[in-house]
Amino acid sequence: MPKNKGKGGKNRRRGKNENEEKRELTLKEEGQEYAQVLRMLGNGRLESFCFDGKKRLCHIRGKMRKKVWVNQGDIILLGLRDFQDSKADVILKYNADESRQLKQMGELPDTATIGQTEAFGDADDEDNTFDFDDI
Repeated sequence: MPKNKGKGGKNRRRGKNENEEKRELTLKEEGQEYAQVLRMLGNGRLESFCFDGKKRLCHIRGKMRKKVWVNQGDIILLGLRDFQDSKADVILKYNADESRQLKQMGELPDTATIGQTEAFGDADDEDNTFDFDDI
């Protein structure tokens, strides 16, 4: 068996996520919309609730895949499609500070929850319980 000569595996080669520096706040333009991630679907796709009142199926662009991790509850910037209104592309993920700043500026509505990973669509889970004695 060969002797290990390296200093670690894939995680060491990948390096640390060192993009914590301050970046300029990107605001939406024409053909773009702010949204909040409802749930992750896998294969680079997610379901989001856009702040124009629609649910859309979104695709994470290749530049962001495996570099920027998008989670449930995150605020994202979407590029809308002219030919498909029910689908969009994720352009940018805002961190918590940027999301708060957008909300303060009035870009996001007051209903947007920042920093909470709990799904806000599943609020009535208590009604879905049943008792075995009823059967």
